[in-house]
Amino acid sequence: MIEFWRAGGSETKTSMEAARSVEAEGWDGQMFMDSQSLCADPYVRMGVWAVATERLQLSTGVTNPLTRHPAVTAAAAATLQSISGGRAVLGIGRGDSALAYLGHAPAGLAVFRRTLSDLQTLLSGGEVAFGADDCVASSLDTLSLGGRPTACRLKWLPPDSPKVPLDVAATGPKVIEICAPIAERVTFSVGAIPERMSWALDLARAARRNHGLAEDGVRYGAQIIVVCHADREAVRAVATSMVAPLARFQVIQGEAAGPESGSDHENFAAIRTGYDMTRHGGLSHDKIKGTTLSWEFVQRFAIVGPPDHCIERLLQLASLGIRRFVIVGPGYHPESGPAGRSLFVREVMPAVRAQLLGTPA
Repeated sequence: MIEFWRAGGSETKTSMEAARSVEAEGWDGQMFMDSQSLCADPYVRMGVWAVATERLQLSTGVTNPLTRHPAVTAAAAATLQSISGGRAVLGIGRGDSALAYLGHAPAGLAVFRRTLSDLQTLLSGGEVAFGADDCVASSLDTLSLGGRPTACRLKWLPPDSPKVPLDVAATGPKVIEICAPIAERVTFSVGAIPERMSWALDLARAARRNHGLAEDGVRYGAQIIVVCHADREAVRAVATSMVAPLARFQVIQGEAAGPESGSDHENFAAIRTGYDMTRHGGLSHDKIKGTTLSWEFVQRFAIVGPPDHCIERLLQLASLGIRRFVIVGPGYHPESGPAGRSLFVREVMPAVRAQLLGTPA
């Protein structure tokens, strides 16, 4: 089975009509950006969408370990699970703009690993002992009480409620190796370059083997930029502007890991030194401090072109083991306007599904 999701963006409003429209187009899921300075609250918005839809899956895209305590995050996800009838997914990463706009870098690896483990425990109905983590409040031990809590637990969680699956956004080798043995889902953000996707999948599968876990115990997805249009040159500027915000994850804390070829290295280097976080969330990153990303790199990192080309590239990634595509764009040329369904929805999604299922489109 293949799933198509829409990536979250910096929306500031929501509507039941928009939710119903996305579901009617045939999407399997919608992600909601969790970045308090750039967009409206994702859990409130997902609650609206849960009420408005019947089958659409809903996920943070993505939250982080620090802006909410893990117990607060788990409670919000479990509440959405109840409201939606089991359609919630908890998407999490180390943190990006949500932390940057509070003056912080992404969460450290040790904190991230502990948060993933704690979330799995809490979402499964278990309890997590209090730790000595940094907090602005004093310890509960300073209060004079006859008894006091010693651990976090969602006491209200119904025992028969299906567990919310954990989906980790992963780019670098350390995060991939941490999350693959813990999460039910891993969504790679390494672009649409097959060599880089194979590299990421190999790391995840090896990590599971090293923990004695079945390789098929996790579902792999990929965040992919798709600009579907009959004329590549007509969308060249749009496609180029969309690449830097996603490619930046490869170099956010140093050199890009994984295989490189062609102009990959010089383009990653330009993004690493020149990305402007104050413009994050917009489509204006066609130039990085005066350096335009090469068209060759853009067409490798993203999928740009007519429906047949998009279908071929997506099927190539699916053949590697990707079963969920989180489409940034959302999959069609923005200038095509709101009238009618996009080429991607009308032609690409049905064709990819049909070929993977062996049925006519």
